[in-house]
Amino acid sequence: MEERTTRLLIRSKLADGRLPHDSIPRVWGGPGNGETCDGCEEIVVKAQMIIEGVGESGWGVQFHVRCFHLWDSERRVPGHESSDTA
Repeated sequence: MEERTTRLLIRSKLADGRLPHDSIPRVWGGPGNGETCDGCEEIVVKAQMIIEGVGESGWGVQFHVRCFHLWDSERRVPGHESSDTA
């Protein structure tokens, strides 16, 4: 999936509550094992790395490395915390 498309999907998930806005104080990673990325919804295969963590609210997430960085960037943008984006 293209970065722009992934970024827009992550923005949409932040806006409607499908992804958390809080930080993840501790993450861990390793090779994928067929998990579904919470960012792009694509499978994380064994040749790819997955980043997993539990947010401050107790919400667990798993991302491709690239999707994690996009989520972390987008969650910090003012105005992306509500569903009233146009």
